[in-house]
Amino acid sequence: MWSMLSVVVVLSALITPSITLPNGAPTSVCNTLLPFHGGGIPPLTTTSPFRITPVTSVIGSGQVLQVEIESFPASVVFKGFMVQARNRQAPNQVLGRFELTDEDAIKLINCGGQDDTATHTNTKTKKDLALEWIAPSDFTGEIVFNGTIAQDYDKFWVGIESSPVKIVASGQSPPGVVGISTSRRPPVTTTVPSYVSPTVAKTESVDPIYQGCGDIKGCFGFPEGCVDSQSCQAIVATTVQGERYIFEMKSGSKRPAYIAVGLSMDDRMGDDSVIECVPEQGTVNAYASWTFAGPYGVSREGIAQNFFRLLEKTYNDGEIYCRVERDAVSTVKGQKFDLINGKYHLMVAVGSKADSTHVSYHDIGRHVSGAPMALAEVGPVMGRGKLMVRLHGAFMLTAWIGTASLGILLARYFRQTWVGSQLCGKDQWFAWHRFMMVITWTLTIAGFIIIFVDLGRWSPSPHAFVGLATTIICFLQPIGAYFRPHPGTKRRPVFNWLHWLGGNLAHILAIVAIFFAVKLQKAELPDWLDFILIAFVAFHVIMHLIFSIFFWMQIGGCVTDRRNSQRVTSFPMADMTPSRNSMSSGERKQDAAFGGFRKVMLFFYTLIIVAFVIALVVIVVLAPIEVTVESIKKQIMN
Repeated sequence: MWSMLSVVVVLSALITPSITLPNGAPTSVCNTLLPFHGGGIPPLTTTSPFRITPVTSVIGSGQVLQVEIESFPASVVFKGFMVQARNRQAPNQVLGRFELTDEDAIKLINCGGQDDTATHTNTKTKKDLALEWIAPSDFTGEIVFNGTIAQDYDKFWVGIESSPVKIVASGQSPPGVVGISTSRRPPVTTTVPSYVSPTVAKTESVDPIYQGCGDIKGCFGFPEGCVDSQSCQAIVATTVQGERYIFEMKSGSKRPAYIAVGLSMDDRMGDDSVIECVPEQGTVNAYASWTFAGPYGVSREGIAQNFFRLLEKTYNDGEIYCRVERDAVSTVKGQKFDLINGKYHLMVAVGSKADSTHVSYHDIGRHVSGAPMALAEVGPVMGRGKLMVRLHGAFMLTAWIGTASLGILLARYFRQTWVGSQLCGKDQWFAWHRFMMVITWTLTIAGFIIIFVDLGRWSPSPHAFVGLATTIICFLQPIGAYFRPHPGTKRRPVFNWLHWLGGNLAHILAIVAIFFAVKLQKAELPDWLDFILIAFVAFHVIMHLIFSIFFWMQIGGCVTDRRNSQRVTSFPMADMTPSRNSMSSGERKQDAAFGGFRKVMLFFYTLIIVAFVIALVVIVVLAPIEVTVESIKKQIMN
């Protein structure tokens, strides 16, 4: 008896899952389109092999539209379905009604209105099923078909959405529209909430492009991490439905002239297939283009414009949005792009200039995915690693905000401090000056090499040009110092002045280059970093003024020991490296006047400079960091 009961239980468990919605979807799921299977089996979040396809994109009100449920690949079959038409502007509103065209496969139910929802009648396998839907006679606008398709009892997808269909006033539909005028049974409009999968549920205020990111579509944008915070300056979302490859693009609020998405075999610009969305005369148009590696640029010339379709577009308050479907396989510039079997780097770019033939440099921003990816894969899309960029920034900040500033200060004001005390056989000031400048030189050359390895090419910009000039001068400084004339020779003063000029010029150019770096999109630095840099410049200048005031006080006779004053205030350019015997023993018995004050001020200066360096390096390493009133409010609320 017990053994037979066990067999019955086991057979029931095996048989039940194969019975998929045997009598069609019940009206109890009208609000959600979510089948209640097995006590709550969740819908799949993988890419669905099914799609709902209207045969045309425009029909007249009151006309009949054929809607197909298709499988990709064609060998895939399904057992159950539930489909409704919904207002795109008010997704909770179900519109129109279906016609009963096949009683053996289709059943119509009332979810609040007459025949407004189509479902199945049995669990026989189906594929390429056609439905007929009648548009409301009192509605104009855009609708989408939204549905659930079940491949089996425990294998179903919810929220499958068709491309939009535009309903125009009766008699205004353009030639070629597939539709039949009808006056049979008045169309019914009813309102039900739209289904939002629990795995992608968001608050009502969320921008729709972020809904489902990482769950049902891949999302990629900049700055890094903006998808999670829903604050992208530009974002591209990829959705794959069978062999339909759909790209959504949206820009931020900086009123760009274009937004573009590219497919690349590597993570660098050049030989990439690009689709651009460009606002033109109040609307948004889409174009295919191609990038070139040298000279760098992008062009539409000679590029076919027939392998993609613009499904949707908006341009509101300077924000660009477009939804584009691209062919699964296309050939551009002789290169085959197979989205089904291939893997590609995603590129998203935004710029402020475009004309009728091409878009210009992506001066607002650009980001590249870190690894090639199959577009059908759903999950987080990570950007290209930024370790090299972060190291470059950290090295240059440490060199020119830190060690160079200290080295220049020591050479200028501390020649007659720590008299009689030496380090490694050299006067203290010179030993520390040389140490600081060697670190500056090493970090600068290392930072220069790192960024070229990372970029792989010369990338012209104000930061790049000023940074190159800084690096060249920095590189030449120690070479000139090695060949400096001997003290006392006629050429020694010339060398001293050139060495002083080179060092200070490199320092000034380096600070200018850092200011330019704040504006680089790739650096992802906040605009308020400028205020920290301005504070550093102000502090550095004020400290030099203080040291200079005491320097001229000594020359002006404010020190009682006139002889000592003249000794210690001899112009620093007299000799960059005074030897131990360059002064008489009497002249080297004690520090110059105000020696204690200088040491205290040097200690204070060093502390503040270290604080500046630490703060700036932390900001660069952790970038992007965005501190705004709104972000502070959000942190407080959370």
